[in-house]
Amino acid sequence: MVHLAGVTLVPVGGPAPEDVLVDGSGRVYTGLADGRVVRTAGPGATVETAARVPGRPLGLEFLGDDELLVCASDAGLVAISVTGGAVRTVLDRVDGRPVLACNNASVGADGTIWFTDSSTRYPVPRWRTDLVRRTASGRLLRRDPDGAVTELLGGLEFANGVALAADGSYVAVAETGACRLHRVWLTGPRAGSAEVFVDGLDGYPDNVALGSDGLVWVALPSPRSRLLAGVQRMPSALRAAVGAVPDRAQPRPAPTVSVVAVDDSGRIVHELRGTVPGFRMLTGVRERDGVLWFGSIEGDAVATVPRPAQSAGAVP
Repeated sequence: MVHLAGVTLVPVGGPAPEDVLVDGSGRVYTGLADGRVVRTAGPGATVETAARVPGRPLGLEFLGDDELLVCASDAGLVAISVTGGAVRTVLDRVDGRPVLACNNASVGADGTIWFTDSSTRYPVPRWRTDLVRRTASGRLLRRDPDGAVTELLGGLEFANGVALAADGSYVAVAETGACRLHRVWLTGPRAGSAEVFVDGLDGYPDNVALGSDGLVWVALPSPRSRLLAGVQRMPSALRAAVGAVPDRAQPRPAPTVSVVAVDDSGRIVHELRGTVPGFRMLTGVRERDGVLWFGSIEGDAVATVPRPAQSAGAVP
């Protein structure tokens, strides 16, 4: 596997910057394993702490003019003031039960929030167990501006990234364990119906995000694993035994990093795949004005690279 060319690592002063978000000034935000949400203007710039949130900050989105929406894992959805750092809880329960694995979100122009609860059985740190056990308890939810919450799609094998289409016609959601994306139609004659959007990905999709280019960008932290596929076909009792093995004793994901971009037809139009020295487990991707930013659940840096000009299928 070749190295990806032109990648720059940007240290962020803390562990595991899982997702990335870029504002209009080009500053990149990310959430760290220690609970901080930080921002920086790029390589060599100061890293500022925007806020510290309860839970583990994962997916990030803008919420109105001065707030950042944070998927704070078992703390649910929280919002932080971009200028003042104040933190407020948006949602931490659904139908009276705590949200166990709030992972990623997308926000509509009217303040509607689409977000994932990856599993109702296991918190996000136990994602390996959920994938092995195949709980299929992940779900895509919608929070309306009045606070009402509706489940749009359930039965997902670790629901993950969320992206609202550029025209607002559908919302896409990643199903990590099945290596595919679904979409739920929001407008038109198919409104309310769901379908498989992208199938047969060659890796396990994590965060997804709408780019400024109108494409849906998908982070693939690891290529498909024959070992995991074999375990997932085992009887339930054997999968339970494998799922009980401590994470530190389980196989490590491959060092390959990969992202793809898909259009509204589900066609892959861009792909980057390879290795980056000092960077692995690429879990977040954001495209803005021809520049890609990557987050990772490992290490202490985000990464940036120009968006590829070549068509899908070409590997730098």
